[in-house]
Amino acid sequence: MTLISEQEPTKQKNTHKRKIIIAVVLLLIIAAVIFTTNYKAKKEQEAELPKMTVQEKKARFKSLIVPAVDHVYSQLMVRYEKIKAKIDAGESDAEIEALKTEYKATSNDELLMALKPHPKSIAIAQAAMESSWATSRFFRVANNIFGVWSFDEDEPRVAALQKRGDKTIWVKEYDSIEAAVYDYYRTMGRSHAFVEFRETRMTTDDPFILVTKLDRYSEKGSLYGEELTSIIKFNKFHLYDDEDAAGETGDD
Repeated sequence: MTLISEQEPTKQKNTHKRKIIIAVVLLLIIAAVIFTTNYKAKKEQEAELPKMTVQEKKARFKSLIVPAVDHVYSQLMVRYEKIKAKIDAGESDAEIEALKTEYKATSNDELLMALKPHPKSIAIAQAAMESSWATSRFFRVANNIFGVWSFDEDEPRVAALQKRGDKTIWVKEYDSIEAAVYDYYRTMGRSHAFVEFRETRMTTDDPFILVTKLDRYSEKGSLYGEELTSIIKFNKFHLYDDEDAAGETGDD
């Protein structure tokens, strides 16, 4: 009896401690959820844009997007030329094999098709269309300039405000615009949906031919290529593919 009576207060004390610990953990979880919610709300509020004219909107878009596309395109072209030189010389190394795995290429020809970057004018036009000239919510809060969806719950991503039926749509969140541009080129280089686009790209750099092969990028189908053509022509984005004429781009 003495032993039991001595243990009982200790058990009660330990139970009380556990309850306190559980309560503290729950409070921390609630505080974290509130902080995250408030942070995201504040981030979206800060990302709201002032009213702009069409000219101001396009000027802002170009200042944000064109330098990023220029930089990524240059890097990708340097890599393409390096790998092409190795393959033309009959070389094969760990870098080539790793790239084949990353880009799902089963041959050297497929790898070169995957690595060759398509004209900047197409990337810029798609960015304009998919982000409403860098004003969309996904761009403002997630640097997602191309409307790239996310199917991985473990990667940074942002939920769409509207659902499709009972399904939540998620898009990727990027650390920078350049990261978004690189991921876009990577997707275009490895997705099965753009095999014909990649094959055509090896025979021509004409953006007006290439955009006709992007019907699977959008639910708009063939209309998507027609809209891209209009955007490229009206805004003279094709001049960005000609370094000597790039400074002449502007709006009609």
